[in-house]
Amino acid sequence: MQVLAASSNRSYRATVNPRKIVALGDSLVYGFGDPVGGGWVERLRREWMMPSSAGHVLYNLGVRGDRVCQVLERLENEFRYRGELKNRLPDAIILSVGVNDSARLGRPNGRNFTDFNTFTAEIAQLLDCAQALCPVFFVGMVPVNETQMPFSDCLYFNHADQYRYKEVTRQGCEQRQIPYLDLFELWRDRGEAWRQAHLCDDGLHPNVTGYQSLLQDIQNWDVFTGFTSVSESWRHTA
Repeated sequence: MQVLAASSNRSYRATVNPRKIVALGDSLVYGFGDPVGGGWVERLRREWMMPSSAGHVLYNLGVRGDRVCQVLERLENEFRYRGELKNRLPDAIILSVGVNDSARLGRPNGRNFTDFNTFTAEIAQLLDCAQALCPVFFVGMVPVNETQMPFSDCLYFNHADQYRYKEVTRQGCEQRQIPYLDLFELWRDRGEAWRQAHLCDDGLHPNVTGYQSLLQDIQNWDVFTGFTSVSESWRHTA
């Protein structure tokens, strides 16, 4: 609670309404690759725990390796029994998933981990189910370093497939008026040298600097910061 002293020796008390938010997705939500800050979700959670912040509650429900079908399976049950969210819906859901679906299995021209048509249907179902619960924000995938493939000796990620999968996701969000942060385009525009400096040696996950930049991208996302900004209502106190 914040009290500001006025020149007339009166004070005005600001009332805040903290948001309860969950982030669901893959390793980009989990924060793999950032042993310092724990990823962008954890970094944001820590900022929101500062006494000077609005005090929003943020749960990290990221699971490494998750594809859309797995996020869909655990969409609602994940937060039903968690503290402030017990027996209630969150104020918003942040989704970030899709890169694992795009991977080629076994070789550069192998089949996609999730068939594109299947992915199209599953991402639509995920967006519909999430939007039926509460407001939704979608954080897109970051472009990989293709020269470092394969990942785990069997997964081949590439920009062409990433683009196809992120575009069907972006279009699905646009059709439903779900805000979509296109990190793929944002990071590609910054150049190859910049991207390589912000990715781990595995070519897939952001590194410490990458997650720092990713947090800045989230915080510069007007539609999200507008949602999480506290609308302060001032009332006179004697």
